[in-house]
Amino acid sequence: MRFDLITIFPEFFLGPLEHGIVRRARESGLVEVRVLDLRDFTKDRHRTVDDRPFGGGEGMVLKPEPLFEAVESLVGHSLGDAAKPGARNPKAAVILMSAAGKVFRQETARSYRELERIIFICGRYEGVDERVAEHLATEEISVGDFVLSGGELPAMMIVDAVTRLLPGALGNEASSQNESFSRVARPESNALPPVGNASQLSRITSHALLDFPHYTRPAEYRGWAVPEILIGGNHAEVAKWRRAAAIEKTRRNRPDLLPRE
Repeated sequence: MRFDLITIFPEFFLGPLEHGIVRRARESGLVEVRVLDLRDFTKDRHRTVDDRPFGGGEGMVLKPEPLFEAVESLVGHSLGDAAKPGARNPKAAVILMSAAGKVFRQETARSYRELERIIFICGRYEGVDERVAEHLATEEISVGDFVLSGGELPAMMIVDAVTRLLPGALGNEASSQNESFSRVARPESNALPPVGNASQLSRITSHALLDFPHYTRPAEYRGWAVPEILIGGNHAEVAKWRRAAAIEKTRRNRPDLLPRE
């Protein structure tokens, strides 16, 4: 199993990778872990990885170009654009660590155990350009309903959770079978709750929604354009679009947060 960690703080992983089961798994050759500095894939002298979001708002958003190029440097080929999507390896995953992602559970770790490679994108600042979530990442994952400063710690948590499930990682194979959540069946339904009328929408309050999608420059990247409404300067329409987009993303990734009849 190989793990690749894309981050703007590569030194963060010096400690976590040198202890416990992950260290032993690396030393035995059971897993390989590589850390990439996202700033190595920038092209300006300031090594800029972020920019202000279209439509206004606080904070900065990670740009798509360095993230696409970092992942493509790892897989060894282009992952395409809007006109010509690139091929995907079914035994590999590109995971965007994000507070707006699907919640990581033990059954998620078990499914990742079957892969040959996982590439982690460690988000920072106010988020990541939505084109990364939609067209580069294969999944958007959160480790819980709370906000951290970045995706480095959550990524390391998943590396640990998956590594300990690999045959040979633990001294006693029965250990992982008898741990918490090992016998819990929590089916993840793809069914979305209906949002069919105004009264239902009025009950979807802001605190129950995931964050709305973010976009930053360039306005068009590989054929994927930023929604026109975010560039027009109409703040009222931007606010409406963001709310609708947040509801849709919540329905897609965390339908359990929405009210049901």
